[in-house]
Amino acid sequence: MDGQAVRRRSALLAATALAAALVLTGCGAGDSGSQDTAGTSADGPAAANGGADKDGLLGKPEAAGAGAPQEDRAGAPQNGGAAPPDLRVDQRAIIYTGSMRVQVDDVDATAREVTALVTRAGGFVGGDQRRSAQADAVAELQLRVPAAKFTGVVDEISKLGRQQSREISTEDATEAIVDLDARIISQRARVESARKLLARATSITDLVSLENELGRREADLASLEAKKRRLADLTALSTITVTLAGPAAKDTPEKEETGFLAGLTGSWKAFVASLTVLLTVLGALLPWLLTFGVPVAVLLLVLRRRRKAPAVAVAAPVSAPPPVPSARSAP
Repeated sequence: MDGQAVRRRSALLAATALAAALVLTGCGAGDSGSQDTAGTSADGPAAANGGADKDGLLGKPEAAGAGAPQEDRAGAPQNGGAAPPDLRVDQRAIIYTGSMRVQVDDVDATAREVTALVTRAGGFVGGDQRRSAQADAVAELQLRVPAAKFTGVVDEISKLGRQQSREISTEDATEAIVDLDARIISQRARVESARKLLARATSITDLVSLENELGRREADLASLEAKKRRLADLTALSTITVTLAGPAAKDTPEKEETGFLAGLTGSWKAFVASLTVLLTVLGALLPWLLTFGVPVAVLLLVLRRRRKAPAVAVAAPVSAPPPVPSARSAP
């Protein structure tokens, strides 16, 4: 009996040990499979980036895998909507406007040089006003030059003579252009919608109403596009007003003065001007007065005297007869 009990215990222990070994083997296989799966998922991002994940430069695989959907979700609205405008300094729309006054020896020759200079720069002369004279000649030129060459053209013109004044102003039209672009896109969509409705119109009333609405929307769209073209022209071509003055021309225009003395001076000048005008008129009328005024005055004087003579004769009283002496007074 003792020998059988020992054998049974030995068989039971062997079966238990075999079962434990099988359980441990299954757990080890599961762990290695999970590790292989994790390793495969970890090698995916590394392989996509050239396999440079040996030193941990890409971070944890979990973080990389979790970050990709967030970037897609964040980037989806931006890709679906309009792209934001580029508002960098070098991409902004700037309108340059300048004016300068240069004193030169020969106004006409310098004006020709300025015209040639602007033409070489890719611009043109938009206006030309001149006052012809020898010493005090003045020429005012309105130049349109590309914005990129604005500063260079201004510097070259200033070297043609003695620069007396220079004023340069800028205006940022970037926001206005961006706003116009958005409004034009919206207005084009409204025009297209009106055209679709007009194509489906079935009655005369709807047809007339939709035609009027379509015409109004197209007019608004044309106005917006004209404004954009105007801004594009101003930003593409800058405006420079150049005044070329001769040697005897005044350096700068006279400034307006204010105050009591200025008012008194202005009043005296007005009085002198009025008196000058009056004397001029009298000088112009004097020959006519001498030619026609004197004879007419003499004729009127003669007629007046003739009218007075008969009146005096008729009005002279008749002398009364002497009184008759009465009988009582006789001696």
